[in-house]
Amino acid sequence: MAATIEIKYFNTFWLKKVANLTAQAVAPVFNEAPAAGIKGTNLPREYTVCPGGTNCTTYAVTYNNTSPDWYIEESRIRGGYNNTSVDLGAKAYLVEDFPQSQHRFNSLIYSGIYNSRTGVNNTNQFPVGESITKSADPAYVSIQKLYSEDTNLIIFQEDKVSRALIDKDAIYSAEGNASITSTNLVIGQIIPYKGEYGISTDPYSFAIYGYRKYFTDRKRNCVLRLSLDGMTEISSYGMHDFFRDNLGAVNTNKITAGFNEHTKDYTISIQKTDDTFNTLAFDEQVRGWVSLYSYEPTFVNSLGSDFFSFYKGRIFKHYINQAGSPNPYGQFYNYIYNSDVTVVFNGEPSLIKTFKTVNYEGSAGWAVINLPENHTALSHNGMVTSSGDRAFTIAPAATITTLAGLTSDFNANNFKLKEGKYFANLVSNSPAENGNILWGGDTTGIKGYYATAKFSVSNASYSGTKSELFAVSTNYVESSY
Repeated sequence: MAATIEIKYFNTFWLKKVANLTAQAVAPVFNEAPAAGIKGTNLPREYTVCPGGTNCTTYAVTYNNTSPDWYIEESRIRGGYNNTSVDLGAKAYLVEDFPQSQHRFNSLIYSGIYNSRTGVNNTNQFPVGESITKSADPAYVSIQKLYSEDTNLIIFQEDKVSRALIDKDAIYSAEGNASITSTNLVIGQIIPYKGEYGISTDPYSFAIYGYRKYFTDRKRNCVLRLSLDGMTEISSYGMHDFFRDNLGAVNTNKITAGFNEHTKDYTISIQKTDDTFNTLAFDEQVRGWVSLYSYEPTFVNSLGSDFFSFYKGRIFKHYINQAGSPNPYGQFYNYIYNSDVTVVFNGEPSLIKTFKTVNYEGSAGWAVINLPENHTALSHNGMVTSSGDRAFTIAPAATITTLAGLTSDFNANNFKLKEGKYFANLVSNSPAENGNILWGGDTTGIKGYYATAKFSVSNASYSGTKSELFAVSTNYVESSY
């Protein structure tokens, strides 16, 4: 039970000491053992115990002041400087031992205005006599994010995105035309955007650049862009299956995103566990997802044209030399990763082919670290399949000593440079099997409907050099079973 046990009066405020009183038994009136302590709200001064109805014993009760709290209360009317001060006397107030609150997950409340030009600051005023709340449709669940844009307030709920006019309202004619008028409303009518999309419970996926807003809807396994033309599902630009498989496996607040103003792309990190994540970027210039990254940030953001990310309580600036290394490419959190690109050769998809070469245009240093090949039975789903898998590897170009444009290591299983283009034969010393492919130093090939090659470059080996890959190609001939 709360009780005021001390009060002090100063010039402009009261100071009260309030404690919760608990009852307990003390030494008995008679020479017998005291009973167990009691607690209650009636607070008796003594109590009697009569075992079996006879030999009654009376105990005195005292009260301990446990965990006292001090409360300060303004004594001047409205708290103004030199305003009239109330005097000591009876004041009506209510002490709630068990205060209760109401969580209005779909509502907004606003205070008085703040005007830095005139010095008016009413942000601490919430007058209950005025209509200072605005509620969104509870069917779209809780409000997760608010964003102010010009004269609109954009409201992101779990299952819907809406907008509301600020300090204005829309009056509609009988024909359905809207006429904007100024009113005393702070938040006008809430109007939903077209499309059944929301931000789920991932407000950290929100990022903005110019008039474009990006965010994710984990419930619907999609990434969205809100722009002048409305809502667009950018995850469908060649990545529908990827986001369907990865967004659904993410827990709450495990998606972080930001806009990278250095490269002008939307960077998002989907973190399923501490070690399982996907960090990738969307570029408006190509309308596609252009890169997968090897770092797992806790937060990302841009300042000017610089891009920053946070990792384990530390802040990192990207696209600069880190830890004294002369090579910023592929370097995240003081560790240099290799860069890789996976391509699919699928010319004339219904034709069974024997791929003979792999070629590329770009910088030196690229290697093929995985080109799978199986050659017992042919499958239309890809390469021919067998119980024993093999893989081609093609090393980067060796030190170039040319003869009429060709390197002297022509027969080695690595890329050769001729007329500004790198090429390599698919060479293997494995024995021929079932007559499908002939192996050796002169005859090469890999058979299937399509081939998948993973190009990789070691950023640590090519310090300070930007490794570029402009184009890849292959030569193939028609084959048969």
